[in-house]
Amino acid sequence: MLEKMEKEFNTEEIIEEFEALTKDAERVQRDTLRRILNENGGTEYLQKWGLNRRTDPESYSSCVPLVTHKDLEPYIHRIADGDSSPILTGKPITTISLSSGTTQGKPKFVPFNDELMATTMQIYVTSFAFRNREFPILNGKALQFIYSSKQFKTKGGLTAGTATTNVIRNSHFKKTMKSMQSSCCSPDEVIYGPDFHQSLYCHLLCGLIFHNEVQLISSTFAHSIVHAFRTFEEVWEELCTDIRVGVLSSQVTDPSVRTSISKLLKPDPGLADIMYQKCSGLSNWYGLIQVLFPNAKYIYGIMTGSMEPYVNKLRHYAGELPLLSADYGSSEGWIGANVNPKLPPESATFAVLPNIGFFEFIPLRTNVEGQVQDQTESTIISLEAKPVGLTEVKVGEEYEIIVTNFAGLYRYRLGDVVKVMGFHNKTPELQFVCRRNLLLTINIDKNTEKDLQLSVETAAKLLYEEKLELVDFTSCADFSTDPGHYVIFWEVSGEASEDVLKECCNCLDKSFVDAGYVSSRKVNAIGALELRVLRSGTFHRIIDHYVGLGSALNQFKTPRCVGPANTTVLQILGNNVVESYFSTAF
Repeated sequence: MLEKMEKEFNTEEIIEEFEALTKDAERVQRDTLRRILNENGGTEYLQKWGLNRRTDPESYSSCVPLVTHKDLEPYIHRIADGDSSPILTGKPITTISLSSGTTQGKPKFVPFNDELMATTMQIYVTSFAFRNREFPILNGKALQFIYSSKQFKTKGGLTAGTATTNVIRNSHFKKTMKSMQSSCCSPDEVIYGPDFHQSLYCHLLCGLIFHNEVQLISSTFAHSIVHAFRTFEEVWEELCTDIRVGVLSSQVTDPSVRTSISKLLKPDPGLADIMYQKCSGLSNWYGLIQVLFPNAKYIYGIMTGSMEPYVNKLRHYAGELPLLSADYGSSEGWIGANVNPKLPPESATFAVLPNIGFFEFIPLRTNVEGQVQDQTESTIISLEAKPVGLTEVKVGEEYEIIVTNFAGLYRYRLGDVVKVMGFHNKTPELQFVCRRNLLLTINIDKNTEKDLQLSVETAAKLLYEEKLELVDFTSCADFSTDPGHYVIFWEVSGEASEDVLKECCNCLDKSFVDAGYVSSRKVNAIGALELRVLRSGTFHRIIDHYVGLGSALNQFKTPRCVGPANTTVLQILGNNVVESYFSTAF
């Protein structure tokens, strides 16, 4: 499959293949499950559940239980420690992917193999085919803000790295990008550079050198693109100097990176003048990307979920350039491709590829209807609904996704909540809603990442009215007080007045509309919400912390809730608080 994708790219052929798969999604799902179970039925894990080589969905779902990563962790660690027996997969796992670690505070180990690499490339070429039909790329370059963190060896000698690193360092990645006419304008040495600050600087410089050839700007996450152009605001004059004199800034010290850039960087006073004039003529950097790269067709990256707060800033930098949301997946694997590229990021949907895994969906509306209140324990007991198949989901309903893939994950609870927006032939088009796990809870309150995001967006409008900008945010539940209370951390560009910040604090508190939260606040079972304003650059320090742990910058997601075990991040936040306000809304 991989070799096929690396040949000359044929947009219509790939779309035709996708159409055929999705028209027969139910049969393809049965065939996919059969392949997975035939390849791995003799493993220790699957034999444990008494499948006895049966491969039909009915037997599979009745025998094999739903699991979380915690359930599979002992098996994965045995593999990482060198046990080469068929534990989760028939073929030995040779590579381990690390999640970003921003959700749980530490990275998860996830098996990675050639089959997952193939499905990754299939997602890439499928969504590119639909993009290329609407926004054709013609032998151009891509300004890709991609960074490969170091790979290392586990105790058992397996190669381990972040999910993005394992993809980027795979030889098939570069070949597939070349077939898609999306070659990165930066040399490999920049992508693999040991210091992401230096790599980012060089990505920007390479973008300017090839400014007329750049046809798309991309990164894994919208955050990385916004971070890149916020950095550009600070270093643009230095970049112009480098181009003028043909010598790379002394801030880039890595020898291999310097050597690779020296082959591209020649004295070009004319280009330096053009770039200087373009930047000087901008008002508040509006339309920066469009001005710098006149032949760019679009900006591409994941812009849904926890990336939504960065879309407005990215749109500011983009000017009139379209923002296209990238595909839907996780460190554990991919789910769906964006085959409707003209939809704005806020409305993006993802068509599930029925041959890349076996998918089940737990209906969530039934859960809500089936919840009963235990008055003595003040908890909600959820009566979980039975999962349904890929083609059995209903438009307008919300579900939690269950994944079975070719790399040893069986009926794995991804933890994502999605909404079915429609169907592409017989496969559902999903919209990401939120992570299912609770983010903030102290008493009977239950607030998710989406609830926090909506509250912050509402309050941040008060900043925008004052011509200020919310750079980033996170939160925690503070149990050091009695009663406990929510703490929201904000980094704001510019100086906000005390009155505005007090109003923002009250607005944050009032914008959490969960019934458990509102009732608890009214009776003081939850204390007043606290807004802590952070010193400029605090979230850069948090990025540095995660990159220091081995996370790749392009895989970084700001943790929206910092748990008590994440002591280093809590310390960074605590050391950089400049002002604090308590709500008087209740």
